[in-house]
This record gives sequence, structure tokens and C-alpha cells, in this order.
Amino acid sequence: MSLPSSFAAGSACPPAIPGARWSPADGHVRPLLLWVRTGTAHVRLDGGPTLHLSSGEGAWIPADSRAEAPADARAGWAITTEPGTVAFPLCPHVGVGTRELPELTRFDVPGDWQDWLIQLFNLQVTPFSGHGYSPESVAELLRRPGTHPPALPAPGRDPSPEGFASPAMPQARGARAVAEELMRDPGLDLTVERWAARVLSSARTLRRDFLAGTGLTFEQWRLHCRLGAAAEFLAAGYDVDQVAALVGFASRNGLTRAFKGRFGMTPHEFGRKVFARPGAGGMTRRAAAARQTDDLIRMMRETGTPAAPEMLPPASTPSHTNDIHVLSWMYRGSGYLDIGDRRYERERGVATWIPAELEHVTGLRENSVSLPLGNASTADLHLTAPLQVRFSPAWDDYLMFCSISARSALRPDGHDPRHILDLFTEQVAAQRALSVPMPTDPRARAVAMEFLRRIGETGGAVDVTADGTQDAAGIRAEIHRAFRDETGMTLGRWRYAARMRVARDLLAGGAPPSTVARRTGYAHLPTFSTAFSRFHGLSPREYQEREAARSR
Repeated sequence: MSLPSSFAAGSACPPAIPGARWSPADGHVRPLLLWVRTGTAHVRLDGGPTLHLSSGEGAWIPADSRAEAPADARAGWAITTEPGTVAFPLCPHVGVGTRELPELTRFDVPGDWQDWLIQLFNLQVTPFSGHGYSPESVAELLRRPGTHPPALPAPGRDPSPEGFASPAMPQARGARAVAEELMRDPGLDLTVERWAARVLSSARTLRRDFLAGTGLTFEQWRLHCRLGAAAEFLAAGYDVDQVAALVGFASRNGLTRAFKGRFGMTPHEFGRKVFARPGAGGMTRRAAAARQTDDLIRMMRETGTPAAPEMLPPASTPSHTNDIHVLSWMYRGSGYLDIGDRRYERERGVATWIPAELEHVTGLRENSVSLPLGNASTADLHLTAPLQVRFSPAWDDYLMFCSISARSALRPDGHDPRHILDLFTEQVAAQRALSVPMPTDPRARAVAMEFLRRIGETGGAVDVTADGTQDAAGIRAEIHRAFRDETGMTLGRWRYAARMRVARDLLAGGAPPSTVARRTGYAHLPTFSTAFSRFHGLSPREYQEREAARSR
């Protein structure tokens, strides 16, 4: 079944990609692999010369040697990108940088490896589990499946790979954004004040939101997050020193004290008990993704220019529920979204809002790649069923930039995570405009586009007199005249036609009539059904059945 609300590709052009930066103030102390897909990036380390990277080049950035210093004291390292640049940051495990590649190192990324790297980024920042490639034989797939992140064990209990989970997530937007970044990288060590500044909040509000949403202070929540991650990495075979650096502890002793206080045993004792269990050795998604990046670094170091793998393996998420809406985009290939007993197909170029509070599984088929573009709260977006829009290939670079900004600290100044909502709405409006005749008069077209953006939200009550430079009555008359002359319909009739043609597309995509009624601005299904039947000569259900029969 195709996803409901599937629109044909629009013609709108993507915005320009701004420059971005990642600085020591963002708390990075771990090694980093930076790959430039397109454009130019600059890397400066410890006051040395700047390394300039062009399309197809990458850099290995070792861990900050001053990791024990306060974050504000680490002023020697920075990444900046020029406008128009798409650069992917990947965070491997700390042992590679400290023991094998201790220097800032440039390397070339062969073109046939690029989609593999994009998918690796996806695996690191989403719940997907997948396989990687062996450092010994690049053409062979790793046989290390990731597993679901298990539940956090109670203090004093015998922890196991089946027994850890993340602490509860706060609900307030700013606190949740902070929590999500810490879940992705527990080693980030910003102060509460710096975190608050990044999410446009105050330290007092951030502390209050963590306590109200999780029952833990910010410091307690971060510690639980770090210890849960530490247990995952220990279970995956990392040694205690590596884990301490990976999850943000300044020393092995600090991790040992905190781990024993939480779980009643030292990290070393935990590791021995885990590997003494039958069937030990399974990795959580976070640990598996770290291993995959380690393998990539070793391949670059040991083999120079390895042969590209012939295919990308399939991947899927565990069955799970989000308390926010998540926007996921298919960059390559195809996938699916399973909600209950319904499977919705996902195609190349389609971005899908996955609704909050619905248990679901998202999957990717072989040679397919997806990326998360952003989130929306239930207050910002009312959504009870999947909603999608198609982007043309011209949008690929810009959407990759959106994903990187949403899921890493490499961002433009003043980044607003809610801009993805506006972007999606604009593209929906552009694609809806293909279903109806549009006026060419600039003011009339602006009214039409605003109506298409707001179908289902306001019932289409669009102000046609927003321009206060002339007499309002005169403007209203000009706009109505433009609609009559250029579309052959009055404004009122045009609105009705627009609703009915958008409704037709939604029904053809498989959306239930009740959902289509809401999305086209009708409060009651019978009212919508009457309007649809009058316009199309068939009831919504009859129209949908006819289209389904034609597609068979």
C-alpha cells in the first residue's frame, strides 16, 4: 500500500545551503571522521595550519588531548563549512584515534563508498539496526547484527546485555533536544548554561524541565545516560579506558566509582559476567554503529583505497513508539513503514512524517538509504496518520544538510529545528498546486498558495487583503477578478475545487475518507462525502475502490 497523502513531485527549488560550524564549545572530545560530499570544509586543530577539504575528501580528527580540561578551555579546534557544502560527521570509538590514527589525517573517499557512508550516518543517529563491512575483507558484509537497546538494570542487580535502557526522556522541547544529543553522544560535556543557550532557553528552565519530565535533575539524568551507554559498550567488548573516554568520564577511576555506585559492581566485573553468559556478545545498535565506524577507519588506514561493497544491506528498526513526530526521507531505493497490520510503502525522494504515539517498524530494503530530517512536537503538528511529500533529486544535497543539522552539532548559526515544518508545508503547497489551475497574478497566486498551505488547518479562511498599501476593497476586487480571468473560477469555487482535487489525490494514495476529510478542512465526514460526491460524481469510498481496481 502506498502512503496516504502522496503528491506528485513539485517544481519548487531548494533553498541555498548556508555555511555551518562545529567548535570546541559544542563539547566534542572524541575522535571524528568528517567526509565532504560536496563543497568545501576547513578543519583547524590546536592552533596549527588549517586543513582544507574538497568534495570527495575526508579528515580524521583525533580526540582532544585536553579532554580533562573544561569545555570552554578547549579553544584550539574547529570545523567550518562554506555555503553550499554538505559534510557528514561520523563519531567512531575513541580507541581508534588514540592508538592508531593519533594525527589529523586527510584521505580520499572513493565515489562508490559515498552512499555507504550516508547510510552509516543514518545507523548512528536513528534506531535502525544493520550490518557493516569487515575490515579484513571490504567486499564482505559484517555478520554483527545490532540488537534492541535493553532495559537499565536496577542498582545492585546483576546487569546483562538484555538489561539496560535509556532513562525517561523529558517532554519539553528544549530539554528533549538536549537529551537527544546526549543520547547520541554521552561524552558531550557542556555546562547547563551552554546547553540552555543552544536550545534558546535558560539554565533554570532547562533544569526545571528535566526534573518535571523525568524525575531526575539534569546531572542525574546525564549520569544515568552515560552509565547506560557505558554498559552497552562494555558488553560489546570495549575496555574500561575506552569506555570512560567514550561516554564522557575524565578518567577510568571516575567511571568505576559511578558504575559501582549505580550497579553494585565495577565495569571490569560487569564485563567478565557479561561474557561468561551463554550467547554473550550481541551488541546494541549504538555499540554496533560504533564498531562499524571503527572498521571503516581501519579500512582507510590499512587498505588505502578499498573496493566498494557491491550492495548496501537491508536494515530495520525495532517495533517502537515515539512521543514526537519524526520526518524520515528516502534518499535511495525503497522501504516500508509498518503500523499495526498495515504496511505503507516508501519510495525514493519521499519524506514521511511518522506520527507520534503509534507503535511502528521502519525498514529499508537492499541498496536503500534513508535519513532523518527532523522532529515536530504534537503541539506543533497535529498528525494521526502518516503524511508524505515527494522531493525531486534537485533537493538531495539540501535535505542531507537538514539531516546533518538535525542530528549533529555541525549546524549553521541560529539554526531553528522547527524550520523543517515550514519546508515540508511549502513543498506540500507546491505539489498541491499541480492539481488545480493556478492564477498567474502575483497577489492572486500568493492567496492561492496560502490556501493550499493551510488546507485542513483553518478551513481555508485566507485573508485576501493582507497588503495594506492600497484600499482593501480594491485589492479584494482585483484578486477575485484575477481568479475569474485566469482560472475560469471565482475564488470560492477555486477553493472548493482545490479541496476536492487534493482529496482525490489523498484517496488514491490509500488514505481513509475520515482522514481525508480532516486534511481538507471538513469537520464532519458526511459533509465532506456530500461535497466530494457533488464534485466527482462518486462517493469517496466508491472513488477509492475504483482507483484501487485500476491499479491492479
